[in-house]
Order: sequence, then structure tokens, then C-alpha cells
Amino acid sequence: MRVVEKYWDDAREGDECISPTYTVTRERILAYADLTGDHTPVHVDEEYANASHFGCLVAHGLFGLSIADGLKTQCEYRFLPGMSLGWTWDFVLPIKVNDVLHVRMRVGAMRPSNSRPGWGIVVLPSELINQHGDVVQRGEHRLMVPRRVEA
Repeated sequence: MRVVEKYWDDAREGDECISPTYTVTRERILAYADLTGDHTPVHVDEEYANASHFGCLVAHGLFGLSIADGLKTQCEYRFLPGMSLGWTWDFVLPIKVNDVLHVRMRVGAMRPSNSRPGWGIVVLPSELINQHGDVVQRGEHRLMVPRRVEA
């Protein structure tokens, strides 16, 4: 697979892509807990998690957002490195051990940057989806992307 990173000018509203998959494991959840320092029992203590309203160990919400962002960078459809302007993101369903996740992303609104000539802003509505087709997280990423230099 040869990926050509896109300038803002190459994108069109409605363009879509599906990412490769990512399998959630207990080890990855525990590693995320160690990385962030968030050792909330529902994420790291199986006995506690099994007795919780989730009924099992679940991943951190921000673990899901991090995975979604990483999966977006593995899509065939991606932009030249730019600047993240922020996220609006919802945690819809728990992410569980052995879930196999992928991202469905599309190009939403686009506009030239008012403050930075040579750049454009794109909004990327995205869904993080499990192996059952359930949307576990969703939201939008606002991204500033380089424009093509006019000849």
C-alpha cells in the first residue's frame, strides 16, 4: 500500500475511509494505566471490575480516543502533518478486553484558515466501532492542514 498524504486542497467534503483494526487486550489496558497513572479499579482490578455495573474490565475512555487517533493515521486517506486544533468526543459504550476496533472517518466541513495563509481547516467526524458494528465512541477532530503553494 502506497499512501500519498493529502494537502487541504486535495480533500473533498464527504470523502471517507475505514482504518485497519486494533485488538484491545488486558495487557494494553494495564499498560495505558501505567503510562497515564490512572489506576481506577474498573480499569485494572478484574475482581472489582467484574462486580461493577460494567461486569468486566473496561478500557479508559481516553484510551479509546488515543486508539482512534492512531488508527486514523493508518488510513490510506490521510493528510500531511498539520496542527490539531481540538477534539469533541463522546464515550458511547464501554470498550472491553478482546474488542476489535476500527475507525470510520469522513471529511466534514472545510475552510481556508483566516489566521494562517497557506493553511486550511478540516473537520473530521469519526466513529470508533467494535467487532459487532457498535459505535463505542464518536466525535470530531478539527485539524489545520497545509495548502498547496500556488505556482
